[in-house]
Amino acid sequence: MTANRLGVLAFGDSITNGGGELQWGVALQSWAHWVARASGLPFTNYAVDGARIEDVIGVQIPAFRRHQSDARYDLGCLYIGVNDVRALDWDPGAFESAYEAALDFLRGRCDRVLALTIPADLGRPRAGAKVLGANAVIERTARARDALVLDLADFHGRDLVMADHVHPTALGQIAIAERALALLERDGLRTFSSPRALINYEITPYKRLRFELTYAYRRSKVELKGWLFKAGLLRV
Repeated sequence: MTANRLGVLAFGDSITNGGGELQWGVALQSWAHWVARASGLPFTNYAVDGARIEDVIGVQIPAFRRHQSDARYDLGCLYIGVNDVRALDWDPGAFESAYEAALDFLRGRCDRVLALTIPADLGRPRAGAKVLGANAVIERTARARDALVLDLADFHGRDLVMADHVHPTALGQIAIAERALALLERDGLRTFSSPRALINYEITPYKRLRFELTYAYRRSKVELKGWLFKAGLLRV
């Protein structure tokens, strides 16, 4: 940790806030928390479930200013946009303006800034082309500010993402962290362990069967909700 730096600072939504059910006995923790643990750094998290970019600007950053206005960090993390693109009032221009402000805030207080894009196969019904638009904004604004960009466009898989096709599983959070750590190591941030070295689990035939049945049940509920929405029989 750099002298007078406080480790990892994170803003975002429920994906970065973490928390949820066990997977094979592994607790669901924020990907950013895993990054901090693997780097031997303290972790400060202002992410809130359901947050959109305006919540980062209007709630999370003001909370930081109230409690830690002069603090500086080794790494700033921003993963936001999932709830924005899934909303009916998605506004690319407003998102870009607020995203720029969030990155500028982090750049002013962190030695490194890490921005994450959004998985392309997001939600049911799928967010679709809106994800591509949001990712273009994230990549363009981040690179203009010399922030690192972690591309999650291809992030998917039932072991990594829950049946809602939105939230990572416990192992999905670790997979995101490992991608982030690989990128950060190439940029010179020292790490001390792999997140997978910090967990221990066993997948038995019974656990696998229970997982598959639970996933199938939850997936059917999500697909039915998506069908009802498309048919105009359900409102968000």
